[in-house]
Amino acid sequence: MAERALFDEWPERYEQWFTTPIGELVRQVEGGLIEKMLAPAHDESILDAGCGTGVFTTDMVEAGARVVGLDISASMLKFARRKTNSPFSVVRGDMLHLPFVDGCFDKSVSITALEFIADGRQAIDELFRVTRPGGVVVVATLNSLSPWAERRAAKTAKGQRHILENAFYRSPEELLALSAVRGIARTVVHFRKDDDPKKAIVTERMANSLGLNTGAFVAARWRKPSL
Repeated sequence: MAERALFDEWPERYEQWFTTPIGELVRQVEGGLIEKMLAPAHDESILDAGCGTGVFTTDMVEAGARVVGLDISASMLKFARRKTNSPFSVVRGDMLHLPFVDGCFDKSVSITALEFIADGRQAIDELFRVTRPGGVVVVATLNSLSPWAERRAAKTAKGQRHILENAFYRSPEELLALSAVRGIARTVVHFRKDDDPKKAIVTERMANSLGLNTGAFVAARWRKPSL
């Protein structure tokens, strides 16, 4: 698959971006939102679908959760396995056809993977399927209402090649609509890629206080109905 080949070539570049000053801030605010929504706890079983290089997986493992990382790219999984301590295992697979039985995880999460999937409803249905009744599903993706999305769309329109040129951007409302279960959504990363990090922190705090929905990163949380 073209997506698999693309990601197989990208682990080091992806990781390096998060070591830049603005990348570190992005990692901090995105990770903070995921921690609040997912609330990983000791000995919980969590599926991290589309785990990539394990950028956010490490937070779950450090919280004491038993995490299974799934990704379509063997190179991404190899990178994640090397940097993430136990209890963590990896499985190569497709989010649209998860290789797990029904209700086998306490929680399921997918972070910045849905933008590469056209059928978002099927992907989220699969996350619900493998999550136990009463468990939590969290999905984070790229927000169509953000200036980051507008900039990337402009690059694509100019014929400039980039990894997100064929991405599927979704607004908070569109993300929530992918499940019939009622959920909540929040956005973060309201600053721009070229902002000074100190200014970016101020911008983020102001946007959060105002409850804006235009952050580049949108996360939704649902609780699977109990039987």
